Amino acid sequence: MTYPPRHNPPAPPAGATRTEVTAVRSPLLRTLLEAVRAGKPGAEEAFWQYVAATGAPLVEPDPEGDPGHRLVTFVRREDPARPATHVLALVHTVTDKDRHAGDLAPHLMERVEGTGVWAISHRLRTDHRASYQFHATCGTREDALRADRPAWLRVLDHAEPDPLNTEAPLPSRDGRNPASVLELPEAPDQSRTRRRDDVARGETVDTEVDGRRITVHLPPGHRRGGGPYALAVLLDGEMWGPVLGVGDIFDNLHADGELPPTVAVLVDTMGRRMQDLACSAPFVDWLADTLLPWTEQEYGAGADAARTVVAGQSAGGLTAAFAAFRRPDRFGLALSQSGSFWWPDDDRDGEWLTGQYAWAERRPVTLHLEVGRQEWMLLEENRRFRNILRARGYDVRYREFNGGHDYACWRGGLADGLAGLLGP
Repeated sequence: MTYPPRHNPPAPPAGATRTEVTAVRSPLLRTLLEAVRAGKPGAEEAFWQYVAATGAPLVEPDPEGDPGHRLVTFVRREDPARPATHVLALVHTVTDKDRHAGDLAPHLMERVEGTGVWAISHRLRTDHRASYQFHATCGTREDALRADRPAWLRVLDHAEPDPLNTEAPLPSRDGRNPASVLELPEAPDQSRTRRRDDVARGETVDTEVDGRRITVHLPPGHRRGGGPYALAVLLDGEMWGPVLGVGDIFDNLHADGELPPTVAVLVDTMGRRMQDLACSAPFVDWLADTLLPWTEQEYGAGADAARTVVAGQSAGGLTAAFAAFRRPDRFGLALSQSGSFWWPDDDRDGEWLTGQYAWAERRPVTLHLEVGRQEWMLLEENRRFRNILRARGYDVRYREFNGGHDYACWRGGLADGLAGLLGP
């Protein structure tokens, strides 16, 4: 059989009503189903050969005819050695929203009748980007749909990438599997994030400062006494350094002239998030009074607040904005991605930092904010924070991307934000 299918697929074979066939949303899968029901030999194998050649997931025109959307169908091939009774498709943030509501049923994949094809379709905008995985189980439906936190953590511990996705996977940590990445045609460019063979490499140094693990990435040609250099302090260094290889981003930005020579200091915070990344004055003062003087002495960077950016995601994004508020004498630039500006959620007033910026004397700082349109728990809070900054006369750059709380989105946004804040 031939793929892709005709725009007007043939009538269903005897015994199959049009309703039964069109319940499968993907035209490619409808063609497969019709061929299987008609008894055409090799129909399923031809389908898998097509997917292997073009890559998964399947991306087809919007069934409603909107050029700004696509029908995206995630497919998984049954493993005869490990047959599944249920398969969850975990599309970052899209699935999480329903998990928080206690209902994972919309994310169970369906087995296409008479085949080993598991599938689920989503109608998504053409600029959507998300990481995703599959979780196959051989137990009951009730077990597959458990949405409590312990059960969800077990799902994340065992979920697997899509072997038919031909794009580079998103690495993970703590022993978890990498994730596949969906990038629709109009998703923001991320060419700065990919390792290139035509650029000079900076040196990476692992060390400790005051008992805390630090990773330093130096610009190509860095020499002691050759500064002053610009400085980028990245929170959650455990993720940006050994997992995501953020040094490649800095090397690309340097090679393309989008950054001045910049020293990157990655600070480990993932094991102390509740202590350090909840508007912690002691932590920010440690960054300002211990880490930055050390960086200045060792690498000639961090003396000029106007050329020093602090960057973070989620609680780290909240802390980056707090660092610029509390210590504008050291951090003149803040890059906040998906900042947790709802904080705190106890008996104190929520959106505390937004209130501080609203009423306190204006600081001489510039902020770059971004948040995903799929981040239902953060989007409005980020918009309110942006509005307050603008009303108070701050230099604030703001954008929304069509994605979620996801390193697949953040790595591109980090490159853009650094270039925008530090670049020429």
